[in-house]
Amino acid sequence: MRHTAGPEIERLIQLLARLPGLGPRSARRAALHLVKNREKLLAPLAIALAEARDTVTSCSICGNVDTSDPCLLCSDRRREKGTICVVEEVGDLWALERAGAWNGQYHVLGGTLSAMEGIRPEDISIATLIERASSGGIKEVVIALNATVEGQTTAHYITERLKSLGIITSRLAHGVPVGGELDYLDDGTLTAAMRARRPL
Repeated sequence: MRHTAGPEIERLIQLLARLPGLGPRSARRAALHLVKNREKLLAPLAIALAEARDTVTSCSICGNVDTSDPCLLCSDRRREKGTICVVEEVGDLWALERAGAWNGQYHVLGGTLSAMEGIRPEDISIATLIERASSGGIKEVVIALNATVEGQTTAHYITERLKSLGIITSRLAHGVPVGGELDYLDDGTLTAAMRARRPL
């Protein structure tokens, strides 16, 4: 392949192409836009990336990413402490927060169970969820996983583990399409699904 730019720009393009939703062509356009707007975009972006690298961490309670541990959500005393909403990834947590659909606690699993990919319960954050739920004060766990086979399998596994604790387990109701991912749903759909949750 013929190179049309120096190695620094080629490296920028290659790194941008690794981002979700950006292929090689989109990465080239983004790199060119950044280079053309060096002072307005590239310099502030470089600073923001360095700051994020040095300050962002995972919350030791819920798994959210923030600049503090515990994160701002876990530290917020106004949030309902007796409920936990279980999500697959941080993007799903952000989607629910953006919609204003939930005012309880969160728990990010970091994935779902998958026999095909060899992801077992010990590979994701299920043990810490069970520990949080059994530590007292938790009345309900809402399982807000994607409506995929892996999401349903994970929801079933968590429900079975929580049965003996006497905690109500519910899941998102209508509005979340089968095969849909929370991060791509609109705020109204997420809010309606959260309000219409039902026991498993």
